[in-house]
Amino acid sequence: MSALNLKNRIAVVTGASRGIGRAVAIGLAKAGAHVVAVARTQGALEELDDAIQAAGGEAATLVPIDLRDVEALDRLGAALFERWGKLDIFIGNGGTLGPITPLGHVTPKEWDQVMAVNVTANWRLIRSFDPLLQKSDAGRVVLLSSGASWKRLAYWGPYSISKSAVDAMGVTYANETKNTPIKVMLVNPGPIRTDMRAAAMPGEDPMTLETPEDLAPHIIAMASPDWQVSGQIYDHPSKKVLAFQNPA
Repeated sequence: MSALNLKNRIAVVTGASRGIGRAVAIGLAKAGAHVVAVARTQGALEELDDAIQAAGGEAATLVPIDLRDVEALDRLGAALFERWGKLDIFIGNGGTLGPITPLGHVTPKEWDQVMAVNVTANWRLIRSFDPLLQKSDAGRVVLLSSGASWKRLAYWGPYSISKSAVDAMGVTYANETKNTPIKVMLVNPGPIRTDMRAAAMPGEDPMTLETPEDLAPHIIAMASPDWQVSGQIYDHPSKKVLAFQNPA
């Protein structure tokens, strides 16, 4: 992805302090984008900023907020408008696994938290960012999906249902923006060496998995003005872009 030139492009990445979000944020910055990094903890964001500058990118704008803080999400859109008047790239990566348990055992608090982080936050940000993305000559939105969205395995209810909602959101927004320069993609990372994967699959050897750095270049390619596909899903295990109605 070093050949990509994202200079002067503004990119918001949620869940930016670790895992896939961190790798994507560093890659975007290396390609020249100014990264607005969103995560919960200031310290982790500062470590990301150090890594970005060590990789040759410019200092990031650090936004330490919880994705459940909907008022803060709304303020972020307003702040971006005041500073840049546009947004070129939105990577909706932030998410939470929630409980792996029968639906009847999920507490209302657990359910609400998964939906707030995985679904509502992405909707609030699209709502907040849409006028800014419309100001870009090539607005790009990438939302992180999951194979859980269509596999719908037993005990994965909150996560699976939330990711199905994210898929519906992304395709809906793609259809709404098909006559604009905005392109919207979903990404199924598949098995990637992250903390969330380790929590979901505690007996798995993480060294057998691909890393966030293996996935990041594909996401960064979708953030480029050259990317012209919209409303489909990139399935990383198969390395294919698939029509969303029939994912692998």
